[in-house]
Amino acid sequence: MNDFSNNPYFELFTKQYQNQFNIGNSTYKKRIKKLNRLQYAIESNYRMEIQEALSKDLGKPVVETELTEVYAILGDIKHAKKHLKQWMKKHKVDTPLSMLGSSSHIKFQPKGVCLIISPWNFPFNLTFGPLVSAIAAGNTAIIKPSEMTPHSSSLMAKIISDVFTEDEVALLEGEVEVSTELLKLPFNHIFFTGSPQVGKIVMTAAAKNLASVTLELGGKSPTIVDTTANVDKAAKKIMWAKFLNCGQICVSPDYVLIDESIKTEFIQSCKKWLHIFYNDNPKTSDSYGRIVTNKHFERLNSYLENAKTLNAKFEVGGETDSTSKYIEPTIISDLKPEAQLLQEEIFGPILPIVTYESLDLAIVYVNSKPRPLALYIYSKSKANTKKIIDNTRAGGTCINNSVLHYANHNLPFGGVNNSGIGKSHGFDGFRAFSNERSVLKQHTFGVTELLFPPYSGFKEKLARLTIKWF
Repeated sequence: MNDFSNNPYFELFTKQYQNQFNIGNSTYKKRIKKLNRLQYAIESNYRMEIQEALSKDLGKPVVETELTEVYAILGDIKHAKKHLKQWMKKHKVDTPLSMLGSSSHIKFQPKGVCLIISPWNFPFNLTFGPLVSAIAAGNTAIIKPSEMTPHSSSLMAKIISDVFTEDEVALLEGEVEVSTELLKLPFNHIFFTGSPQVGKIVMTAAAKNLASVTLELGGKSPTIVDTTANVDKAAKKIMWAKFLNCGQICVSPDYVLIDESIKTEFIQSCKKWLHIFYNDNPKTSDSYGRIVTNKHFERLNSYLENAKTLNAKFEVGGETDSTSKYIEPTIISDLKPEAQLLQEEIFGPILPIVTYESLDLAIVYVNSKPRPLALYIYSKSKANTKKIIDNTRAGGTCINNSVLHYANHNLPFGGVNNSGIGKSHGFDGFRAFSNERSVLKQHTFGVTELLFPPYSGFKEKLARLTIKWF
């Protein structure tokens, strides 16, 4: 190992480095015991404190906390516990006839010492979710949560120190400088959730130590609504998905592409459902959150101001309050292509409406932008749905729904190119934190031994025969 002794976190890293084989060789029962301790902490010991922390950091309603944070973590843990024994077994694979006398299998081994850098929008879910996979795979882990949700980060530090020893799992609070120093250390795997811009920095740092990475990023996730869709049901689900967590979700519908002929009907349905969800004044609603920081509030407010200067039409909302970091659920149409709302990932409670004249043009529009983390389709037409999926690329897709693919532990979750590298959740999360070690065992005499030197004309014929028939 190179000299990292001047790094402020090298001592902690060394503790985990020296303990990695002890953790890595643990049985599935020992790993389940760790998961049980974490489950009990989330489910029983700290549940109310989690609700309070998220209310302070994000104004998150209790129901949203339960569904998107507590339920998500407990679901990850229970799924891992149920399947871990099977995941850890050696996976037998076929061995070709040319290797007669041998057998082959794959052994999933932990990658070792891992770094998890988690974001602020779902601080508990997106910290403990990857941690569950890291533990299931038998790794040690150092966690760096976001500094933008300080109450949540502080509570997570308390939970981690209560459940784990620091030579197996540790959490470090602090500003971006902490992440910068951690990224200099030779981790075996780095799991990062955040923006594509920071993802590039993480990947560059990982390359210096040839660490593998899982990058859960984002992008402008489109929602396509065609003329066959049930417009009212589509509006209901899109309004829920868009304004959940005040729009601060990596898989949030970023913009809607809709056939011009049903635009008015769709907007009217959106207004109806927003009224049902958040009443006449969402600012007073107990079901609607707030923007995480002043910096993000100002960023989103600048998008609104830019739309106004370009004479866009505010179909719904537009009200803001900097003192409480409140932005009203907002729907905007007639945006010019250069509008910031159509260029940048929004990550907030603002929904642009873009109309199309034909489905082919909608597909061209989607493909003109970097590949998104999610793409949503609202349609009753199997032909249209197939056409969209076949001719676009995205990390994941829901048909006639939004966001819910994230909650299925049997589906791999992750992006493609600009929206991410690698997959997580369930077995795919276990794989992300594992090295699939190839093992071939020779039991008896092997046919390939007949082809060892010295070479001869007979062996040349035998080699050709082997290539042709095996």
